[in-house]
Amino acid sequence: MFRRAPTLFAAALVMGSFMTANALAESQWDKDHPRRAEVNGRLANQNARIHNEVKDGQITRAQAAGLHKEDHQIRQEERDMASQNNGHITKQEQRTLNQQENGVSRQIGQ
Repeated sequence: MFRRAPTLFAAALVMGSFMTANALAESQWDKDHPRRAEVNGRLANQNARIHNEVKDGQITRAQAAGLHKEDHQIRQEERDMASQNNGHITKQEQRTLNQQENGVSRQIGQ
C-alpha cells in the first residue's frame, strides 16, 4: 500500500502540470481568438444550463438531446467559419452565431 503512494503522488503532479499548461494555453488562445472564445464560452454555459435543467427535471433527456444537437451544430459552424479565416471569425460571423445561441438559450428552461 505504501508503495502506491509515491506513484499516486507522481501521477497527481503530472496531471497538475497538464492542467496548468492547459489553462495557460487556453488563456493565450482566448487572447488570440477573443470572438471564438466568447462564442465557445456561451456554448459551454448553455451546455451546463441544459444539464441543470435535466437534473432538476425541468426538461426531458430527449429535449436536452435536441438542444445539445443545436449547440453542436453552432459549434461546428463556428469551426467552419474559423477555418476560412486563419482560425478567426469576423464580427458579423460572431453576431450570426450569437443570434443562433440566443435562439437555443430561449428554449432552455421554457
